Amino acid sequence: MPSAGSYFCNPSGDSAGRLIDALELKGKRVGGASVSQKHANFIVNDQAGTASDVRRLGDEVKEIVRAETGLELVEEVVFAGDWSGWGADA
Repeated sequence: MPSAGSYFCNPSGDSAGRLIDALELKGKRVGGASVSQKHANFIVNDQAGTASDVRRLGDEVKEIVRAETGLELVEEVVFAGDWSGWGADA
C-alpha cells in the first residue's frame, strides 16, 4: 500500500513505531488512511484516501500517544502545499 515512509521521528531513547504498536493503534483508520499493520510508524493509503485523511490520522495518533505516555511525537513527513488553517483553529 502507498505510504510516505516513517511518519514520526523516533523520540529520544525509544521508537515511534514501538509506542504506537504498544498502544494497539495498528489498523486505526481515518477515511482511506490507516496505521499500517506491518509497521506502526507508517500511515498507508488505500488509494481512496486524501492528504487530509492522512494528516488527520497522524494528528489522532499523536494525541493518543501524548495522552497515554506524555511523549510528544514530531512528524518526520513534510507537508507540501497550503495547510494554513489546519488544526483546532480551523
